[in-house]
Amino acid sequence: MPTSIVAALQIGSAPQGKAATLETILSWEQEITASGAALVVMPEALLGGYPKGSIFGTRLGYRLPEGREEFARYVDNAIIVPGEETEALSGLSTRTGASLVIGVIERSGSTLYCTSLFIEPEKGVVARHRKLMPTGTERLIWGQGDGSTLPVIDARAGRLASAICWENHMPLLRMAMYGKGVEIWCAPTVDERDIWQCSMRHIAHEGRMFVVSACQYQPSPAQQGTVVKHWDDERPLINGGSVIVGPLGDVLAGPLKGEIGLLVAEINTDDLVGARYDFDPVGHYARPDIFRLHVDERTKRM
Repeated sequence: MPTSIVAALQIGSAPQGKAATLETILSWEQEITASGAALVVMPEALLGGYPKGSIFGTRLGYRLPEGREEFARYVDNAIIVPGEETEALSGLSTRTGASLVIGVIERSGSTLYCTSLFIEPEKGVVARHRKLMPTGTERLIWGQGDGSTLPVIDARAGRLASAICWENHMPLLRMAMYGKGVEIWCAPTVDERDIWQCSMRHIAHEGRMFVVSACQYQPSPAQQGTVVKHWDDERPLINGGSVIVGPLGDVLAGPLKGEIGLLVAEINTDDLVGARYDFDPVGHYARPDIFRLHVDERTKRM
């Protein structure tokens, strides 16, 4: 039986920057090894940071100099792929034997992308997915991905794919990925709300897949010794909510809230056959005689 352990690592970006965040990630090596995890999913924008509450000096029609300076600092905290950070993560993957799916802020020239990296033992970075549709004011700081980064990876735990945060609410994206035979849906996020748990359970049930969602946990600005304007300094900046869900929408582990931690569950991909007995979104329930979906997977040159 193809059983394996999958995990969500709920931690947050360090205020000190990407080097400190990477050190935190690497510090979980012993726990990952002890868990026996074949897959570890980490949150959205973990390396590079999710600047919740920042406005980057922007008002409709103009930008302030201090906003440009803040953006320059944010670019400096992003990572190059491949680079020293991905080399270190590749080493972690090899030593633990776990596939890693991690959210990063990726720098390409002067453009930033919110990206999921797929890292395999002994192979390093094997693929990336760039967020297709940054949400709301994320569009101020992140570029848009294209259809060329919609991979499905054959890993020890199963066939992996990733959708980042509110991309999970894009029905056509989900359908396109279901058609690629996904078995384990990896959802890095910073969405801490209860409704996110509903979305993760729905997607697992709709796609008849296992879902592993990893959310950041960020203490309150007061606890971090920083000041974030227009935000409650007494509550966590991001409160977590990582969860692992089975193919019938059943919660296998979590949600983990209010703390850091490694959330684990045992899965068996053979269970997907039975789960799709009465509903297969790209098989007997698809109605291709009525519905067609075209996906442009060409690289777009910006």
